Amino acid sequence: MASLELEVGAMALDLSMPILVVDDYQTMVRIIRNLLKQLGFEDVDDASDGTAALAKLKQRKYGLVISDWNMEPMTGYELLRHVRADENLRSTPFIMVTAESKTENVIAAKKAGVNNYIVKPFNAQTLKTKIEAVCGA
Repeated sequence: MASLELEVGAMALDLSMPILVVDDYQTMVRIIRNLLKQLGFEDVDDASDGTAALAKLKQRKYGLVISDWNMEPMTGYELLRHVRADENLRSTPFIMVTAESKTENVIAAKKAGVNNYIVKPFNAQTLKTKIEAVCGA
């Protein structure tokens, strides 16, 4: 029974949607990219910081942004605030990734309009659950 639910859940996701992964740590970008590939997502782009991500977001419509919190010079939190303030980007689903599970960070991200939150380390199943919660039909 559980496997049927997984199949139904997977059908709700658009595996062709472009996803932007934002992290200044290339190993983390590779890990998230590999997890997304395991889940069936093929169109994965990346940026090494919030500034680069914002530039990419203005050039192309992404179905989802998965961003690290701690980056320089623009943090994931600042990127989120820019995305939510931009008329054209405002509705883009946004998942924040962080190594810290500080309550004040979670609250700040929620207030800024984050759709979901993942605490490192995480696996493909956790990522799938979060993406379904944000993008599932």
